Amino acid sequence: MPRVMIVGANRGIGRALLDGYLKRGWECVATSRNEQESEDNVTWMKLDVRDPDNHITVKGELDLLICNAGVFLDRGDKIGSGFEANLWEDTFATNVTGTYLTIETQLEALRASKNSKIAIISSQMGSDTTAPGGSYIYRSSKAASLNLGRNLATDLKSEGISVGIYHPGWVQTDMTRNKGRLTPTESADGLIERFSELSIKTTGCFETWDGKIHPY
Repeated sequence: MPRVMIVGANRGIGRALLDGYLKRGWECVATSRNEQESEDNVTWMKLDVRDPDNHITVKGELDLLICNAGVFLDRGDKIGSGFEANLWEDTFATNVTGTYLTIETQLEALRASKNSKIAIISSQMGSDTTAPGGSYIYRSSKAASLNLGRNLATDLKSEGISVGIYHPGWVQTDMTRNKGRLTPTESADGLIERFSELSIKTTGCFETWDGKIHPY
């Protein structure tokens, strides 16, 4: 039975990904900042990705690690009246540092599996090519997570570990105030297909949920 770890799986896209892999018969490790009720074929772990002491290597093999945890704290901020320093710190601690700490902690389990994969949920807002302005903190953090994924893909290629970076679409979640065009399930189904196609040949890719190549 293949095994996936989904970071930030208690709601939104993460929960939809968890449901999708359960339906497909995968063994799932799922994380949340808060305690969750037990479920069949799910091992829940309490994890605040910002805290290095929270990260624990899972036992056994991991075929797929999905880094989904993220925050958007500067929505609506304007130059001269927003973008406070603590928001930069909190956002990067979750969206960038937390992603790296998660991957570094789970490398042993990923290395134990043949042809394992890492999927980083970034955003089209991290693209340098498409830069419409605003949301500086969130955009900068997602650009950093994209850069992180690209460099990890280079360093881990020789070990047979593939890394993909993904834009999940505009999804109806708390982060978008439920104003998205996609349901979490629609996004998750597309992302699961993308993850299944990820390989060493495509490592370092930046793709949308529906399989389009996104400009960096």
